[in-house]
Amino acid sequence: MMNTRLLLNQTACCISLFVALHAFGANPIQEENRQPGEANWQLTRVRLDNRDGFRSPWIEGYCSKQSVKAGEGIDIMVSTDPPAKFSVEIFRTGYYGGKGARLMKKIGPFQGKAQPVPKPGPKNIHECQWEPTTRLAIPKDWVSGVYLGRLTTQPDAADKPYWQSYVIFIVRDDRPADILFQCSDNTWQAYNRWPTKYSLYTHPKGNQGPWADVSFDRPYGRQSQYTGIVNDPLSVGSGEFLSFEQPLAYFLEEHGYNVTYCSNSDMLTPDRGLKCKTFISVGHDEYWDIRQFRSVEKMRDEGVNLFFLSGNAICWVTPFRANSGGQPNRIIFRGGPYGGPIKNDPEIDKKYGPFSERGPDEGYLMGGRNVSPVNGGGDWIIVHPGHWMFKGTGVKKGDRIPGLIGWEYHGDPPAIPGLEVVAEGTAWVGGDKPQKWCATIYPGPKGNFVFNAATIFWCQDLSMPPGHTLPWSHWSRPHGPDSRVQQITHNLLRRAGCLR
Repeated sequence: MMNTRLLLNQTACCISLFVALHAFGANPIQEENRQPGEANWQLTRVRLDNRDGFRSPWIEGYCSKQSVKAGEGIDIMVSTDPPAKFSVEIFRTGYYGGKGARLMKKIGPFQGKAQPVPKPGPKNIHECQWEPTTRLAIPKDWVSGVYLGRLTTQPDAADKPYWQSYVIFIVRDDRPADILFQCSDNTWQAYNRWPTKYSLYTHPKGNQGPWADVSFDRPYGRQSQYTGIVNDPLSVGSGEFLSFEQPLAYFLEEHGYNVTYCSNSDMLTPDRGLKCKTFISVGHDEYWDIRQFRSVEKMRDEGVNLFFLSGNAICWVTPFRANSGGQPNRIIFRGGPYGGPIKNDPEIDKKYGPFSERGPDEGYLMGGRNVSPVNGGGDWIIVHPGHWMFKGTGVKKGDRIPGLIGWEYHGDPPAIPGLEVVAEGTAWVGGDKPQKWCATIYPGPKGNFVFNAATIFWCQDLSMPPGHTLPWSHWSRPHGPDSRVQQITHNLLRRAGCLR
């Protein structure tokens, strides 16, 4: 009897240990992507207010927060003009067998109404104070990711068209993970012209000064600021995620990497990043609060690997402040430059300022700086093929990855001990205004490293998700998935301890 009890106790302990070990080693991204994907998640019918318009007044909306923790709630504000019934479908973007998203929930129908376009406030701010349509409770089991809410009107007759747009939000968590994917949503908002001409770039005084405020309390309009780079009205409401960041998320989740997601506003302390092995800045990551800079600097110094798969990153100091209702981190403005060549230009304040804030030299964090001109396009040219990051790619010195540089980039590396230039070349604005760029890698203090790809377009050569539109820049464009860029990225992640 005693032997039987002992055997049962030992068996129970073994089972408990197996369950605990399995739970400890489980990768929620792999588990999530085993769920069925949804082919019908993209926008099908979009109507802008005019041919060159920025908004879709027939249906548009925004969320009350940039990010929300699983188990908490987020308000969704929607306007329909003219009033119309509508539904909301919530999708999590990922890989999902190549479909690109999973339907998480459908809510509604709701009776929509026209909500007011705010009058310009101080510094031309447009801050909507719309009534919430619904409060979405985020289930505790929703995995961190970038979520899209597809808004669809419901016509009252079969012969009438329906119209659609997106809202977007990030679900975050606090779990340890291999990779922290920071969405560049400050930059999405800086370039957002909704409703007509009210971005950081459209103030009558000029497009580079501290004169304008922008609010997250408004819909994301069409990426009209970028019509020379990407013109995709079927992404209206999604910021820049689908155009400049989704290919990285799709690639990471396709290959089962343990990734978690956050917004710029989640990086005001280093706490989230210190639970991860690698931090990734992706796409167009131009606008950083100084607290973000200090957080990522601390992460590097504590052994976190940094990947700048981005261009024009950490260019402008972008202080957050609360909205008129007191909710923090809902208004930003261009406070001043970070400390590369722009800071040392004696004409900067005379031409654009005065600026209230200045940041440190971004090069000593990224391994490269913002240079001027920062716009252009070109090929990514290998100059150090013997580096470990190129293992398995078959590249030789002088090999080119076509169109991978653009539309903005980094160059002018600082004198960091151990820094290596792995690729470099010239970007061109059309056929003139040449500018040197360079991609770098340097060692961190605890066996970690910092890689700077030196281009906004890096993730364009990682994957081609459903509905994705390739950008182009100054008579140059990336070609889409490239096995060399994919292998380089795998090599970097593997060296960072982010095993597949």
